Amino acid sequence: MHQYSSDTGKFHSVAPWMNKEEPQYWEEELQDAKFYQTEFRNHVREGMGCFNQTEGFHSAQMMYGCELQDDGSTAGYCLFAYDGRDVIYLDMQNGKYIPTVQEARLIIKEWNSPELNWGEIMKNYLESECIDQVNKSVQYGKEDVERKVRPEVKVWGHLQSEEVIRLHCLVCGFHPRAVDVKWMRNGVDHIPSDEMSPILPHPDGTYQIRVSVEVPAGEEESFSCYVEHSSLGDEPVRVNWHPNSDHLFNVIVGAAIGSFIAVTAIIIVAVYLYKKF
Repeated sequence: MHQYSSDTGKFHSVAPWMNKEEPQYWEEELQDAKFYQTEFRNHVREGMGCFNQTEGFHSAQMMYGCELQDDGSTAGYCLFAYDGRDVIYLDMQNGKYIPTVQEARLIIKEWNSPELNWGEIMKNYLESECIDQVNKSVQYGKEDVERKVRPEVKVWGHLQSEEVIRLHCLVCGFHPRAVDVKWMRNGVDHIPSDEMSPILPHPDGTYQIRVSVEVPAGEEESFSCYVEHSSLGDEPVRVNWHPNSDHLFNVIVGAAIGSFIAVTAIIIVAVYLYKKF
């Protein structure tokens, strides 16, 4: 929803409906952005120390957010990456940061210390203030949040071996976020996916997801990708794989899956590059 540039020192909204906020809100957000700018310099230095690096370009990234479902349930997450590699995540149940690589153990020991207790602070934020902001944003941008955009579907495949072909189904450009994508054989048997990407956001506010399966070579034309989404009609999208299907299908066929509103609140990705000369 927001963007901050360290080059200009300015902060602005990329969602027009957020302009309904008071000036005080923007001033507080600007101060937070400047705080993170300083913090990420420290995170890069910490990362370089943990990975025994003394020079070169390096990046530290943080992504956090909270979700409010239409049944009232909530969820939150906070992730850190270094040089594009996940290194730390927040355990929302216990309010503690957990390392995903050995090198990050010293960092989270400090972050989880009684003196800082950053995990508990972030957990409380995601469960309270962040959800309050979601509710406010829903009211501001209700028309945008509830809009329905039909998905586009692309199906393609490639040989893994003489016996196996891997089929992919990419569903993109849809809104709202909730979607069901699955592979079916002869329109009857559901084939469990061995790889499913997260539902990822696009800059225009729509989403995408990719679902892949391995099937016997020579039988691939029996398989179809099915897509159910609230922007569609009464029947699911069905896209068959065939040898000439490696192009984008603009699908205007669909299925309804009932009402569902999933709002992902504040997702911030902060990147800081460092080079030591």
